[in-house]
Amino acid sequence: MEVRRIEIPNAILLEQVKEVIRNGKTATINVKGYSMRPFLDNSRHKVRLAQVGQLAVGDAIMAEVNSGVFVLHRIIAIEGDNITLMGDGNVRGTEKCTKDDVIGVVTHYIYEKKTVPATDKCLQRKVRIWRKLLPVRRYLLYIYKVGVKIKSLF
Repeated sequence: MEVRRIEIPNAILLEQVKEVIRNGKTATINVKGYSMRPFLDNSRHKVRLAQVGQLAVGDAIMAEVNSGVFVLHRIIAIEGDNITLMGDGNVRGTEKCTKDDVIGVVTHYIYEKKTVPATDKCLQRKVRIWRKLLPVRRYLLYIYKVGVKIKSLF
């Protein structure tokens, strides 16, 4: 039996996700895009989102940065109620939002064969190292991209 996949536009889906999370439930969504490489990849991985508690630099969050424009990026700075975000797969460029714009925080990274809690010490260490590698991230992402293409051939 063939499984059909239906893609719902972000504007519709993420408004629903926002409501679910505001009602105290969690939501699991497929990742779209490449801005969170190498930790999350387009259509291959999922994340579980939950209500926001205490936010910290390094947390991956979903936020509405403009009306109807949603991003799943990592917090790189917090100043009062203002938050600066950057995707792990980005080499420059940031987004700004406020704490009120945050829809949910990633509690779990869901890969093909395992689910990793965001609190996992090994994952957190990798995220901290990755942030420090920003000056050479462009080259590392290129190597990663080539590796993913080669892997898909086999």
